[in-house]
Amino acid sequence: MLTAMPDVFQKESTLDRIFNRLMGRALKLGFAPGYMRLLEVRGRKSGKTFTTPVNVLDFNGRRWLVAARGETAWARNARAAGRVVLRRGANAESLTIRELADADKPEVIKAFLDRFASQVQRFFEVQAGSPADAFRAAAPRTPVFELIAQP
Repeated sequence: MLTAMPDVFQKESTLDRIFNRLMGRALKLGFAPGYMRLLEVRGRKSGKTFTTPVNVLDFNGRRWLVAARGETAWARNARAAGRVVLRRGANAESLTIRELADADKPEVIKAFLDRFASQVQRFFEVQAGSPADAFRAAAPRTPVFELIAQP
């Protein structure tokens, strides 16, 4: 059983906000690194659809979303909705999500940081390349979702 997550996250800086808007536009046109997608998720309170660029991790034959900044709005909305849409250009993929329990997160968080260190290292106290056990303390404050294709 998952425990309640603390409502704590690292806010976007002005530079992050500008970058995310630019990447969002690029993703709508289909221009961005292959691992990036535009995440669409329904707001848990407003019901509106929100979008944000995300890095999708392919690891151990599965696809993952990791909220490096912690309990962000997109992570809380995804948790409440139980599903997300990933877009890139005209392509859209509707997916169910499954949130990992804290005990199962360290290996995925490590893989995420190792893969995207240049973009997300600043959100983690543990350095990229550290053993998976070093990420146990980060697990309760780092939402991790498995992406599952809908039949």
